[in-house]
Amino acid sequence: MDGICTLANDKVYHQVIALINSIEAIYGQEMPICIYPYDDNITKIAGEIADRSNVQIYCDRNSIQEWDNFARNVWDAHPTAKEHWQKIGSDEYLRFGTHRRYCAFDGPFDRFVYMDADTLLMSPLEQIFARLNQSDWVVYDFQYRDLSHVYSTDSARLQELFTSERLAKEIFCSGFYGSKKGLFNYQQREWLLDKLREGEAEVLYDMAPDQTILNYMVMGLGISSYNFANHLPSDQRTGCCAISPHFETRNYILYDRGNPLTYLHYIGLSSKLFNRVCDGENIDFPYREIFLHYRYLHEPERRPKFTGEPKIYNAPPSLSKRVLRKLKL
Repeated sequence: MDGICTLANDKVYHQVIALINSIEAIYGQEMPICIYPYDDNITKIAGEIADRSNVQIYCDRNSIQEWDNFARNVWDAHPTAKEHWQKIGSDEYLRFGTHRRYCAFDGPFDRFVYMDADTLLMSPLEQIFARLNQSDWVVYDFQYRDLSHVYSTDSARLQELFTSERLAKEIFCSGFYGSKKGLFNYQQREWLLDKLREGEAEVLYDMAPDQTILNYMVMGLGISSYNFANHLPSDQRTGCCAISPHFETRNYILYDRGNPLTYLHYIGLSSKLFNRVCDGENIDFPYREIFLHYRYLHEPERRPKFTGEPKIYNAPPSLSKRVLRKLKL
């Protein structure tokens, strides 16, 4: 069975509802959706999906516990991560819970597409699922242009582990990917942990904990991967980042030079911003109308009614400019 999954808790309630609605706008309720809980704060989401027969919250506590233990073991092997996180005021493990997206490898779908809660589906995913017949890992993003948010570029071991060619082509964003159930078994995870404890952990980028681990797992095990951004003709490729200003809107679908996006990723925009807007605060942000359309698709009467000129939301300039510059978008 094929399906779409995401990671969420009630802090991203409005965003995950928008995502689910964007999926249903394309597939109706024929596409199964599984939500992996970031933590136990999922009461509002559980209430919202109670009447959606195609949506479930993952509740296999053994699977969740196993991936929790795996993530702890990964970062316990890292030489500096905990010290770094302590200096920036983090908990013992930074954003612990982001790795629970890995539960999809134990989950209900034989093949799945994972989408972050801050994404919206813009097109059917048939090409992603079809490609999974040839590859075990399928992505569509331009993260390969920015190595620094995947691995520690200061690590001397990085070039020893992966060739420059692999690092230039194979890294990916963990916000959207297609894969398969059972891809990482217990023995493979233990082998990876042994390698990390032998010193390979230093290549992991500790400020993107789920993304760096996932890239290390896929690349370290030699999983067959495919990135549409590397293979589609230039006149057919599309971007996906909401900080790209040139997308055109047609019937609440975004287009990049005439081609519909596969998905829109609100990268760099805090969940607090979406919550404030849904609470009625008139703040503008990129493609706000698209988000509000899908968030209130089934309850337009609850959509905020704004008056006056909106306040302009300014994402941290260093972030947005850095991402666009490195991704060359």
